[in-house]
Amino acid sequence: MKLYIVGFGAGSHGGMTFDAENAILNSDIIVGYTKYVEIIKNYYPEKKYFSTGMRHETERVEKAFELAKKYNVSLICSGDSSVYGLAGLAFEVSQKYSETDSEIEIKVIAGVTSALSGGAILGSPMGHDFTVISLSDLLTPWEKIEKRIEYASMGDFVMAIYNPSSEKRPDYLSKACEIMLKYKSPDTVCGYVKNIGREGQCYHITTLKKLKSIKVDMFTTVFIGNSETKVINNKMVTPRGYRNVL
Repeated sequence: MKLYIVGFGAGSHGGMTFDAENAILNSDIIVGYTKYVEIIKNYYPEKKYFSTGMRHETERVEKAFELAKKYNVSLICSGDSSVYGLAGLAFEVSQKYSETDSEIEIKVIAGVTSALSGGAILGSPMGHDFTVISLSDLLTPWEKIEKRIEYASMGDFVMAIYNPSSEKRPDYLSKACEIMLKYKSPDTVCGYVKNIGREGQCYHITTLKKLKSIKVDMFTTVFIGNSETKVINNKMVTPRGYRNVL
């Protein structure tokens, strides 16, 4: 039996790769976070589903392995299955199944993470070196997140910020901007995209100084430019430097 760890992109059918769709079509049961299962059900209503809520990731993955003893299973993740997804956890959990259920084949299916899909909506913000940082301190101490933001700012990296805010963390993006402003110009070009690939999708381009006071939610991906990032035709663009090459 096969256990597919599937990144299905931002949520729109058009943003799903052919490999992701084939894995889902070849699966008997789809396992995932409740909100993600609701999205996938719109496209594959004939499939059987099992879902769990937030903070039940280990339970979800273990259930996928139990089901994979008898069925082909897709364990779905939004975006990419390895970028803040469940691929790593699946391999960790697989260790206790490796001896008794060696016939379960794990296959990781890449997807389009929001740093890429959101970046395309904004224009081309990550044309040069970039880093992806989550502001969620549920699994990572805030002190470590602060250091990552500081060093990325010192290195003049473009940054894609995941999980920028929540009800329990309403000021985390503002705090991150304060750190960045120690090393970056207040006029640094920034942008953010809400509801990527879903109803209500919208984007805005702003500056680092203004971003500090903007309220966003968990369905928003934020992009911080580097010292070369500019606005061209209302799009956020970070040049690679090709035009400087003779």
